[in-house]
Amino acid sequence: MSSPPPAPLLNAEHVRIDVDAVPACDGLTFRTTGDRVLVLGAPRALALAASGVLPVARGRLTIRGLAATTAARERAAAGCALDPPLPPKWTVAEYVRWSARLSGLAKGEAAAGASDAMARLKLGPMERSLLGGLPPHARRAVVLAAAVATGAPVLVIEDPLTGLSEDAARAYAHIVIEALEDRSWIVLAGRVPLTSPLALHADEAVVASATRVEAQGPPAELAAAERRFVARVHGAMDGLAARLAERGVSVEVHGGQVVFDLKGAITTAELMAMCAASQVAIVELVPVARALA
Repeated sequence: MSSPPPAPLLNAEHVRIDVDAVPACDGLTFRTTGDRVLVLGAPRALALAASGVLPVARGRLTIRGLAATTAARERAAAGCALDPPLPPKWTVAEYVRWSARLSGLAKGEAAAGASDAMARLKLGPMERSLLGGLPPHARRAVVLAAAVATGAPVLVIEDPLTGLSEDAARAYAHIVIEALEDRSWIVLAGRVPLTSPLALHADEAVVASATRVEAQGPPAELAAAERRFVARVHGAMDGLAARLAERGVSVEVHGGQVVFDLKGAITTAELMAMCAASQVAIVELVPVARALA
């Protein structure tokens, strides 16, 4: 008898996450199917909740079928935060080994896990280097090595390339892909270039906002879908939506946010002209594919 398929890598069901008692995500729902997933555009609170740092105020957020907080506690997943404070006088090796020990590994297992993680992240020559003197991409590699050293089969990584130069981002992304070849991973970021190794090796991307998913599928396919736009508008949409529907354009209204799916029926210039004729002002118009620009 064949074994059942694994639970989704990341599953969100009507998720609400609060930051300082204010909803940062509310109603977000999606289910992934891949083993290497990009989640793009969602608030940072989702990355913190997926890492087990923030609680879910309502709904369910699971990693491989376990609540995100449970997955972190049981080493089913390990989070890699964006640029957390590091003790400047600790060495790379001390930091990674203590991460492994604090995850619950015995001393010998922790030492072995730390050595393996540092080798994966190309940190061998820096083992005795002080954290305070490392360049940004090396500091990020140390934080990821600390997560890898726990032995967790799933890594939840927050915005690993932001702020890095193009060359440093590409080099670091290659290292990340090689280091996690035998692990599942979730990268949550504002955007990831389509040419990045992260996008090339991901088997699924989810483009989300604080409340809904705008697009989901293989990264290359989403990047090619340039006819779907998210807009902020002022004005009554009822008459305009009907006229656009007559032209073959789908319109989804969510308060002040509108999703236009042009489907090749009209150009963006025609859309703007029709909006102006209906006294609807488009304040912002962003391609859904922008997250993979």
